Amino acid sequence: MGSDLNQNAKVFKKILARDGHKFTKERQLVLNIVLGSKIHLSVKEIYEKIKSENIGLATVYRTLKLFNQLGIVKEININGASFYEMKIFSGNPLHIHFKCEKCNSIIDVYSENINFDYIKLNSKIEAENDIEINDADIMFTGLCSKCREGLKCQDPQKQEE
Repeated sequence: MGSDLNQNAKVFKKILARDGHKFTKERQLVLNIVLGSKIHLSVKEIYEKIKSENIGLATVYRTLKLFNQLGIVKEININGASFYEMKIFSGNPLHIHFKCEKCNSIIDVYSENINFDYIKLNSKIEAENDIEINDADIMFTGLCSKCREGLKCQDPQKQEE
């Protein structure tokens, strides 16, 4: 893992330097949190994990804004709240999100068939409209499996059966 982090750090340094930015300690800390997370994080969640390093909330906001502009992270906006995930080195750059309306969890939808159809759809849209798609956001909303199970338990009609 340490070797991967060093390799990733070199790539990020190049991306930042290409646009005249430095790979500061603060940027590295923010990057490490997002890189190491298996969930989508808000600015405040990222800040909570690194505030002991004497990094201000405004620095986290600015860093994520820069990373988003450079294509390092992807910002997912849900009802006015922003969440972040890696865009490069994610292993699944093109995927669909699902947001639970009850517990607010954000779930990545993984399926080879769905991803293949998604790529074909993007290609078809590009060809039919003579455009180039650089990014896409598909968000489904509903109830996750845990919340659906919880609702089944609370349904009085289900309890009588």
